[in-house]
Amino acid sequence: MALIPLYSSSSNADAPPAYTELGLNFTRYKEQSLDPKKVIYGSSNRYDIDISQGSLITPVGRNWSFALDVQHDAMSGASPWFVGTTYNDRPGVIMSGASISDNRTEISTTSRYYFDNGNAGIKLSNSNEDDYKAKAVSMDISLNSQDNSRTYTVALSGSKDKIRPTQGKIPTKFKSDRKDTESAWVAVSQIFSKTVITKLGLSYTRHDGNLSDPYKLLDLRPRNRTQRIWNFSYRQHLSKPNAALRLDYRFYADSWGIDSHTLTTEWYQNFRRVAIVPYLRYYSQSKADFFSTVSNTRNSYYSDDYRLSSFGAITAGLRLEYSLRKWQFDLQAENYRTDKNWGVSSGDSSPALVEFWRASLGISYR
Repeated sequence: MALIPLYSSSSNADAPPAYTELGLNFTRYKEQSLDPKKVIYGSSNRYDIDISQGSLITPVGRNWSFALDVQHDAMSGASPWFVGTTYNDRPGVIMSGASISDNRTEISTTSRYYFDNGNAGIKLSNSNEDDYKAKAVSMDISLNSQDNSRTYTVALSGSKDKIRPTQGKIPTKFKSDRKDTESAWVAVSQIFSKTVITKLGLSYTRHDGNLSDPYKLLDLRPRNRTQRIWNFSYRQHLSKPNAALRLDYRFYADSWGIDSHTLTTEWYQNFRRVAIVPYLRYYSQSKADFFSTVSNTRNSYYSDDYRLSSFGAITAGLRLEYSLRKWQFDLQAENYRTDKNWGVSSGDSSPALVEFWRASLGISYR
């Protein structure tokens, strides 16, 4: 599945937050079981992930803010090991068995300085799990035009990752390796009226190192990958229903031959203390040049990973926001469905395409 840059911009304000804010968020992610007809061996059950997040943002003096984010993921379940052939000569999945159990903890801090016509920030993060460690840094600066109708943003980020696969029931292909990532991102937002604002962003990311999946039987990918993303956002406030329309489009292309399109539409309906936000997202991607469900050892690279196949996906979700004095509560649920025939591009697809549901509860105190 297409990746995004390490850095993603938040809303640009040229004054530090007025209050200290604390937040907690709990998310349950569950992948749907595979169709038993597509499973040659192993359980059809897949991943379950429980995610706990805590955040703090506070002003520091007149011109600074500080943010702390902590996240813990508890993962368990099974994943596709490789693709074989069923009794009727169709691709089928050999699962790893319920042998995967992992925990990940990520801690990040962000310091931001606000000046007359913009702001600048630096973020440091450290992620640690049983088989993967990552350290990352990102820096960004935003500048406003003289009339404050346009904002320019530039961001740079990089990470150094260490991969040390854990030996479970399924043997791994290497003992340890590394991966380095550098990313650059530029964007401009424009206020067209009191009710309309747009944003255009471009990013370039390069990965070097081991990009293969050590837990798959046949998976050998190039040791470098470049990614380019163009994204456009449109926001319009509608005064009569007291609502906002949000539209986002993203085009992605990389050096492995994958390109994708993502279109998201969201309706933000305000009431007195409650906001109801239904949204719908469409995603389509083409397959990687070396993706195939039929093993071919004559090629330099090969992978049957479903994330590198051709497919389309639709996400339908609903978010509820409730404010009570200094408290805010957020409840969100979404369902993600895939199909090989939903994509814009034709090409080989995997029998292991993932479908999932996700629900989250957030609480913040200001």
